[in-house]
Amino acid sequence: MSHDISNKTALVTGANRGIGKAIVSCFLQHDAKKIYAGVRSLDKAAALVAEHGDRVVPIEIDYEKPASIIAAAKVASDVEVVVSNAGVLVGADVMAEDVIDQFQKELNINVYGLLRMAQAFAPVLKANGGGAFVQLNSIASLYSFPGKATYPASKAASYSFTQALRPAFAAQGTAILSVHPGPIDTDMAAESGLENTDPPSVVSEGIVAALKAGDFHLFPDRMAKDFEKAYHNFAESIIEA
Repeated sequence: MSHDISNKTALVTGANRGIGKAIVSCFLQHDAKKIYAGVRSLDKAAALVAEHGDRVVPIEIDYEKPASIIAAAKVASDVEVVVSNAGVLVGADVMAEDVIDQFQKELNINVYGLLRMAQAFAPVLKANGGGAFVQLNSIASLYSFPGKATYPASKAASYSFTQALRPAFAAQGTAILSVHPGPIDTDMAAESGLENTDPPSVVSEGIVAALKAGDFHLFPDRMAKDFEKAYHNFAESIIEA
């Protein structure tokens, strides 16, 4: 399903920095009507409001507080595009004594957060004509590594749920997009020691283009595109079939 961001009302979680901030700016540049900036505390959106004015509406969304998601869905009752971008990278070693506890933190945000967003906003999107739901996954959903094994495991789970949501959303006319960035120049990447990163704009611009094209997968940056080349046939023949 093709979806044009122009003149649409959107909501972006984790909107105050990194990829989320880039998505807010990009959507507005592509003539989105209004953006709900989902942040854990409203003051975190002050810079966005200062830059973009009343086209940005701060709204509290904390994936560790399910009630905030339910409340946000009631406030943002006019939303037509939802971008579930918020996430966390803990990345515990697979053999660490606390690996299960650390994994639980990532599950709560990266996986349960997605499910809570989908359940809360599906009725809103349906009521507003179907719209679109965008989930920020990762190339880590396709490949794990022992030193930070919990993060890829959480992203693999969120990707699996994104696939499961596709037919459920299709039944109500909602497009869904699974985004799989590689290393992007964000605070999270810097804290993790990732190098050779691409700018967040490749993700935000890629989302706009992928929604318009009606794609299900987006591999936006240089490393992600290498993954896409290897994964394309399986994705096309099995996941997207």
